[in-house]
Amino acid sequence: MSNTESPSLFNHLETLSTHELLTGINSVDQTVPLAVAKALPQIEALVEATVARLREGGRLFYIGAGTSGRLGILDASECPPTFGVPQGLVIGLIAGGDTAIRQAVENAEDDAEQAWQDLLAFDINKKDIVVGIAASGRTPYVIGGLEQARQHGIATGCIVCNAGSAVAAAAEFPVEVVTGPEFVTGSTRMKAGTAQKLVLNMLTTATMIQLGRVKGNKMVDMQLSNAKLVDRGERMLMDELGIGQVEAAELLAKHGSVRAALDARSKH
Repeated sequence: MSNTESPSLFNHLETLSTHELLTGINSVDQTVPLAVAKALPQIEALVEATVARLREGGRLFYIGAGTSGRLGILDASECPPTFGVPQGLVIGLIAGGDTAIRQAVENAEDDAEQAWQDLLAFDINKKDIVVGIAASGRTPYVIGGLEQARQHGIATGCIVCNAGSAVAAAAEFPVEVVTGPEFVTGSTRMKAGTAQKLVLNMLTTATMIQLGRVKGNKMVDMQLSNAKLVDRGERMLMDELGIGQVEAAELLAKHGSVRAALDARSKH
């Protein structure tokens, strides 16, 4: 039996009070960052491989099913607004296609050939890197995609929550975060999903920082797509340049991004 499918350390959940349920969930959730910490050397290797590919004009692809696939799509979708990178630099693919983002698609994850077909639709090539996401580490969709990518000389990584899995064996840069049994037995959207989200945060954030998409500690390339982000951009300029809000607003409106405004100011 895989680690993620092993029985919960808690039982008779239906008899517990709300307080007992929440306390129990919180207690097991606290183990997740510690599990991620143990995988830091593997995460470092995956980040460095990703940075190298993106510097050469490659792209980062995620492939996954169910919760894992949705987390990859979430991370990919947040890169353009956060770091100002073009759509299509980070791409999330899910077994069953876009329908599966909102609802389960029966048997989609069991098709070992489909991930490679999904990747081919994006003209995947040797500049790119493919990261498979699978809590169990045994999802055929992910295994098949990684194996085909490797056969075609494409860099591969993975994020799994069991040790010694088939997905990890198929990946050149595996990340294994062993999260143990879930509060509800086998419900890997919980601890395993949290672990995957933490690793995805680390992967793209560290990569984008190394690609020059952050200045100091600020998202200077973020898209100014709503009032909150415009306000944040103005505060960045006020802080960096020692100017008032009115001048910061004028600069941001004129140049369209915090970085462009800072660059324009530095030339004067």
